[in-house]
Amino acid sequence: MNPGKAISPLDGRYRAKVAHLSSYFSEYALVKKRCEVEIKYLLELNKTNLFRKLPEEKVVLARKVSEHFNEKDYSRIKEIEKEINHDVKACEYFLKEKLSLDRVENMIHFGLTSEDINNLAYTSLFKEFLENEHLPILRTLLLKLIQLAEKWKKIAMPARTHGQKASPTTAGKEIAVFISRLLRYYEKLDNFRFQAKLNGATGNFSAMEVAFPSFDWCTFSIKFIENMDFDVNLATTQIEDHDAWADYFNIAAQINNIILDMNRDIWLYISHELFLQRSRSADVGSSTMPHKINPINFENSEGNIMLANCLLRFMADMLCTSRMQRDLSDSTVERNIGVAFSHTYLALDQTLQGLQKLKINQEKCKQDLKNSPELLAEPVQSILRSADVNKPYEMVKLMTRGKKIGKDFIEELISRLNLKKRYVKKLRSLSVDEYTGKATKICEEIIAKAKEKIR
Repeated sequence: MNPGKAISPLDGRYRAKVAHLSSYFSEYALVKKRCEVEIKYLLELNKTNLFRKLPEEKVVLARKVSEHFNEKDYSRIKEIEKEINHDVKACEYFLKEKLSLDRVENMIHFGLTSEDINNLAYTSLFKEFLENEHLPILRTLLLKLIQLAEKWKKIAMPARTHGQKASPTTAGKEIAVFISRLLRYYEKLDNFRFQAKLNGATGNFSAMEVAFPSFDWCTFSIKFIENMDFDVNLATTQIEDHDAWADYFNIAAQINNIILDMNRDIWLYISHELFLQRSRSADVGSSTMPHKINPINFENSEGNIMLANCLLRFMADMLCTSRMQRDLSDSTVERNIGVAFSHTYLALDQTLQGLQKLKINQEKCKQDLKNSPELLAEPVQSILRSADVNKPYEMVKLMTRGKKIGKDFIEELISRLNLKKRYVKKLRSLSVDEYTGKATKICEEIIAKAKEKIR
């Protein structure tokens, strides 16, 4: 299909950036993974000796089908599904047909409900996406932020509270704030454990137990799930409750929120010309204003995050509920999980591109600080407090609030007050561009911690 004719921009405009995610979120990927799970179950069941053993050549063939699933196999499954109108059963019938097992075919899908296969298939795909795509791009983004923070850790700039200039900080420390926030949730994802179930139609192993009552189906199920590197959810209805999915979605959404906050701050720093963007000669910033370099990457990321988070929060709520044992309202929603994570991936990629272009306008930072001696009002009143001056805050407020002042207001204060020499010396040594407290030290500590966690 011509990408320009796609309904979704994920399959159209942004296809080149997210096409590889079809390995985790496409219908093809889901069907392939269902067959892998069915075959894994078949081969484990074959080891129990509950059924007539598979001939060795059939074991080899089953592994081959799992490892070399292809477009032709997918098309055949979709043909069967069209005929019987059941997606998971179509996979079962395909495997029976493909493996030509005769009566031994009874092992395929024995005692299972569709949700046993689906929860394992979907969860496997989410785990692969997390490990192969989500964590790596977050790691790359964090490493870029660390690089910027390290480079800018001593560069003083005016902070802003309520949009107004406030006590100075350093550019590196402002970046370190977001590193610190992201790192907490990166660690949560890095240690995240999905859970799964394999226990039949209403979660009680009933079909398995009635056929082979002396076999330990609980232990079999636990071992099977743990071998897939999932935690076991033993007590379920027909469906796995998806609480772990919701945890993943919510963590992903919170990471997105932090990046959204950072995007907006960077956008504002660019608008105040404290940050600049490197230009590419071929790029056009405006169709009519040739001089412009718009912060489009941060804006694009913002839109993708807001869209992704609408879906992630909705899915985290919706997929944890089901009428009684099971209803199918979750089925179509599950097929759109990839939409949420594709927009998440796009957002992270766009932020990363924006950061690659970002540079600091050191001269502008210096000039803004030089032109803002009123920012010394805080340290002045703090020194006066330590000198036991009566109502120093109110005194400085009268001299500075809402006024454009020069540094000479400090000399005026000194002339009014009978201060000891050490306090006079402190006041006269104040400099706006050096009033950054422990910003550099905080930045360095966050950088060191981040490097330790993601090396």
